[in-house]
Amino acid sequence: MSKKKAGLSGEEMEALIDGITEHEAQEAGGPRPFAFCTEQARPLAAVPALDRMSEKSARKLRQRIEPISRIKPTVVADPVTVRQFDAWKNEKPEFTSVSLYRFRPLKGQVLVAVAPELVGRMVDAFYGGLGIHGERVVKEFTPTEERLLARLSEALIETLTEVWSEVMPVKPQLMSRETSTAYASLIAGDEPVAIARFTVSIGQGKGSIIDILYPVAALRSIEGQLSVKVHDDIGMTGSEWRERIATALGEVRIQARSVLARPTLSVSELLALQPGDVIPVNLPAMVPLLVAGRQIGLGKIGEQDGRAALKIEKVETGRALS
Repeated sequence: MSKKKAGLSGEEMEALIDGITEHEAQEAGGPRPFAFCTEQARPLAAVPALDRMSEKSARKLRQRIEPISRIKPTVVADPVTVRQFDAWKNEKPEFTSVSLYRFRPLKGQVLVAVAPELVGRMVDAFYGGLGIHGERVVKEFTPTEERLLARLSEALIETLTEVWSEVMPVKPQLMSRETSTAYASLIAGDEPVAIARFTVSIGQGKGSIIDILYPVAALRSIEGQLSVKVHDDIGMTGSEWRERIATALGEVRIQARSVLARPTLSVSELLALQPGDVIPVNLPAMVPLLVAGRQIGLGKIGEQDGRAALKIEKVETGRALS
């Protein structure tokens, strides 16, 4: 008796496949919609290098802003963030100084945004104020603010060029300058940008923002070079670390003072003082320069740019370092 091999008909095969597909779909929680080009992009490996570059830029910006504002500024570099370009524009006031630069050989352009109140505070400090700029609705820059803004922009670009030269030489070229974020056409709104943010404080004024925007697509093409730079920094020699520490210590602010006179009064004379009384003093030819209670030099009292000044005649190096 011969055995007949059993087979499945076409209808039976379709029913079996439908059952398996339905079972797998139920285990997976049902079908899920998928939209192309919406998956989260891989992390930008260049961020650590950009953070280090921002720290260097902050130190250099202090030195370059001081001659413009005539007051020693405080510049703090925030951690670099990656966001959509539209999200950045939406958080900014419409009136903002926006400059677009070519940074060849970096692809695309780089955007520099300066808060308008920073310009006003720098003008106030430049003309002898304390860097306190009254709140006002700003719709355009004055000619004086325009000139100072141009100097500030040049200082920013010089700083970025110098810092980027440690990774690769760049040639900046100004493409356009606007006073509205509506005209900021760096990239498409839904594309990501890396934002290097600096908070600048002038005198007693509040901190103001400077943003440097790099298209992520442009940075991806040089991620390898930026990553190598990070590893080079990690493997620095002792002399390089000492140089960095010396540079950082050079930025520490200390209080220096001078004593013009030390008149002597009796207790009875002190208790009898009234408004309008005059205490005679004798100004010495040389007055001391004191730091932390120690005399580090001697100088003569004079005037410079309409302000009282001390001209150093002698520096006592040994006592200053003891």
